[in-house]
Parts: sequence; C-alpha cells; structure tokens
Amino acid sequence: MNIEINGKPISVSKDFEDATLLDFIRDFAGLKGTKFGCGMGLCGACTVHIDDVAARSCQVLVEEVGDQSVTTIEGLAMADPAGSFHPVQQAWIEESVPQCGYCQPGQIMTAAAFLNRNPNPSNKEIKQAMNGNLCRCGTYERIRKAVARAAREGKINARN
Repeated sequence: MNIEINGKPISVSKDFEDATLLDFIRDFAGLKGTKFGCGMGLCGACTVHIDDVAARSCQVLVEEVGDQSVTTIEGLAMADPAGSFHPVQQAWIEESVPQCGYCQPGQIMTAAAFLNRNPNPSNKEIKQAMNGNLCRCGTYERIRKAVARAAREGKINARN
C-alpha cells in the first residue's frame, strides 16, 4: 500500500497500516510540521489536506486514505512553480500572525482549503471557517486578517 504525500508516493509498512494519518506523517514520513494537539480532532493543530479538503489527521486512519492525495504544511508551497510561499503563508508573514507558532500549520492548512472553496469570503465566513482551530496565544484577529489579505490579494484559485 502506498500513500501520496506532497506529491510523492510513500510505501506504508505493516506497522503503520492501522495507524492514524498524523502518526504516519510524523513518525514514518518524518514530516514534523503537522502537529499533535488534542488527539480528538478538536483543536485543528493536525490539519492537512486530503484531496484539497482540510482534514484532522489525528482522526483519519492510514488505510482510509486510499488513492487520495495528502498535502502537509511542508508541501503547501510546492504547488507554486516559482517555489515561493503559498499565498496564505505569505499573508501570515505580512500580518505577523505567529506568536508561539504551534497551531499555525493547522491554521494555515485550514485557511488554504477554505480559500480554495471560497476565494472571496466575507469576514463572517472567515470567522466561521477558522472557528474550529484553537490558538493558545489568542492571535485570532491576526489570523482573520491574514486570511482576508490572502483573499483580497486575489492569489487563491477556487477549486470545485
């Protein structure tokens, strides 16, 4: 069995077939950007994209991924041919969002998937979309500003 992570097929060893996607990403694939937060899908720290849809990787088993493509925070910018930051990552920098930074990969992955579906959101829609991601430092206002900035600058292409 193989899983495609960030565009690369990775063979799943027998030891990880019944593991969570989070454990596989961190412990087998060695990608440490995706964080373990609560382990119950409540905080959003472990958010990745599965076929461009935000998913809590602590709640998905490796065997459930199948032929779907997984993108982690490390692979988010890889889709850019210029190799620069993803527009959401760039907005995060410009708005000085991170404080401790622990939740930021999950926040960014949630925002990127949301803007792929809704590239011109209202402030209310941004707040609703980001509501399920917790930030211990309370940078919610900066997070919302960064999502709005990425949308406003028109760098996100909507996908259906």
